Amino acid sequence: MKKYSSPKKIIFITLISIMILYVFQIYSIISIPSQIDIVKGQTEKFKTVFPFTLNIFEKNKIIESDSVGFNKIKASKTYDLKFLQNGIATIEYKLFDFIPIKDVKLNVIDRIKLVPGGHSIGVKLNTKGVLVVALSQITGLDGKKYCPAKEAGVKIGDIILEIDKIAVNDSNHVVELLNNIKAPTKLVIERNGHKFETKVNPIKSNEDNCYRIGLWVRDKTAGIGTLTFYHKETNSFGALGHGIQDIDTGKLIPVRKGEILHSKVSSIDQGKKGNPGEIKGIFYDSNKPLGNIEKNTVFGIYGKGIENIKNPLIPNALPAATINEIRLGKAHILTTTKDNKIKRYEIEIVKKENQSKKKTKSMVIKIIDKELLKESGGIVQGMSGSPIIQNGKIIGAVTHVFVNDPTRGYGIYIEWMLDECGIKDVEVGKLSKYKSN
Repeated sequence: MKKYSSPKKIIFITLISIMILYVFQIYSIISIPSQIDIVKGQTEKFKTVFPFTLNIFEKNKIIESDSVGFNKIKASKTYDLKFLQNGIATIEYKLFDFIPIKDVKLNVIDRIKLVPGGHSIGVKLNTKGVLVVALSQITGLDGKKYCPAKEAGVKIGDIILEIDKIAVNDSNHVVELLNNIKAPTKLVIERNGHKFETKVNPIKSNEDNCYRIGLWVRDKTAGIGTLTFYHKETNSFGALGHGIQDIDTGKLIPVRKGEILHSKVSSIDQGKKGNPGEIKGIFYDSNKPLGNIEKNTVFGIYGKGIENIKNPLIPNALPAATINEIRLGKAHILTTTKDNKIKRYEIEIVKKENQSKKKTKSMVIKIIDKELLKESGGIVQGMSGSPIIQNGKIIGAVTHVFVNDPTRGYGIYIEWMLDECGIKDVEVGKLSKYKSN
């Protein structure tokens, strides 16, 4: 086998090292989110390492370059960019100023301020139509077994919207319509967001002489959660940070009508390894709801407040953080425990995900507050939606607990909740180009 001479070895190792460095730098650039929201007036640093270059596309002097520094030892260039006004700019990364690597859209927005939540709330939802939670057989007058719904192609998790062109209100309405129609009838069904029609033949049951099609349906649900924020300017609220799913089907419940109510914590079951705990509470002032629920999405529940929601612990609205402002390390949550007062509890952000699109699991958090660990063991059911605050800004909300470690859980970025709520404004314009020196 031919052996490399010492100089050849050095050259070979150097080339390999350079290639590895290039690959690492390319990976680092590709890992940057495709869109970054930046607050107007904020200054951000962007760095490139030779042989990579950075070009900026902008309109109407959105960006001001306060300083451009070059580190000869690291062969890197740092750009301090101040964002002067609302609009969109684009950063373009290239290799040798020739090969395109990545475009990053910079969305310059106004600072949004929110009344922080932490309130324990009761959540009541009435479904759009009725949700199919089970299929069953019917014994007809002839003694035979039938399941008309299954024969018609109905599946668990389907939403029945209409029966013979009549909009379905609730489960009792389904029974009433079937017994009035009796003959083969049309169902309008929604499945995974798509609507379709199917025909079904109701069977008269030998148990009660009523016409049935062989399914169990649900039209409402209720539970305890935590309010995340209230936005005075639009009278909008967000809560939970995750969607409300049907307990039997696991499907997201479509909202026809819903309310958030005042809630009082009655007890807390501690979270333990393999057994998530739970906040138990009771609704009160049900005739005076806090707000009406308009949307139930995988990113939380949203709607309009009926009254001006206030936080007695933090009377003034807090700024909402952009994703790039969030840091690993200390933070705190606001939540309500046994004494029914909103309290501040210490946590730690242990992991932050680079997300360019909305996802529910944005960061990993750890409860480090001794008082909360003593009371609940960590994150428990009913705590979902508790706002996460860092450096005086609302950065997100608690969403899930780790089953095998109740001291840890997931949080969602506040940006995704604001986007889902429709609060975040984006100004789009044509771009002009200038090249950084």
